[in-house]
Amino acid sequence: MCAATCTSTENGVSEDLRDERFRQALRRIVSPGERERHGIGMQKEKTLHAVLKAYEDPDEDHHEIPIVPYIADIYDGSSITEIQTAGLDRLRDKLRAFLPAYPVTVVYPIPASKWVIWVDPATGETGKKNRSPLKGSFYTAFKELYKISGFLTDPNLTVKLILLDMEEYRLQDGWSRDGKRGSHRYDRIPLRIVDETVLSQPRDYLQFIPYELPETFTAAELARSAGCSAKGFSTAALVLYRLGVIERVGKRGRAYLYRVPEALQ
Repeated sequence: MCAATCTSTENGVSEDLRDERFRQALRRIVSPGERERHGIGMQKEKTLHAVLKAYEDPDEDHHEIPIVPYIADIYDGSSITEIQTAGLDRLRDKLRAFLPAYPVTVVYPIPASKWVIWVDPATGETGKKNRSPLKGSFYTAFKELYKISGFLTDPNLTVKLILLDMEEYRLQDGWSRDGKRGSHRYDRIPLRIVDETVLSQPRDYLQFIPYELPETFTAAELARSAGCSAKGFSTAALVLYRLGVIERVGKRGRAYLYRVPEALQ
């Protein structure tokens, strides 16, 4: 996990406009009292997915459009947007089908701060809200980006990462005595956008290379400089390497040494 985040904003969109657009989408999907009256997550589409779809394109005529052999989350007549709230590997088949013919934007949300609310699976009653100690950042996405790394250099693909504060409702249906271990996530309610960044070409990934790094560095040093745990961070380095954002220039012990290619400096 990371203690710090990269900071970016969507190209050409002010934070005020972005935030107002998000508030409108949230009001549209989550009306006051609706969940108390009808139960959390009763709709077929989970709340986080529905809010982000309305945020990306409020025109419902553009939603759920058949593009053989799949259904696109959003198709505006020229480009496709896919909202993927978990498991980017699930998009591989769609990307293979869509990318040769259409510009595709993959929207991936990341919890920045999260509050967990437990739900009794028998009664539907909810407990008090507890803040999770875990913090997310744009670096959190690399574990998922690795799963579609073969598509990231496609000129028709754009990845949009959105950092969000959110509430997470979990069913207290796990195997432990308190029902929490092994429990299932029921729904997530986004509260506000913290930040977002758009990745359209390999050069855009330079934002993940902190300026204070030495000329050559290991994946562990990159992790520390980014404020992240070194555990598992080799995945981020591998994605950046495959994109050509960093190159290997030798080894230090068993660890690869990397640097940013001169052409990108």
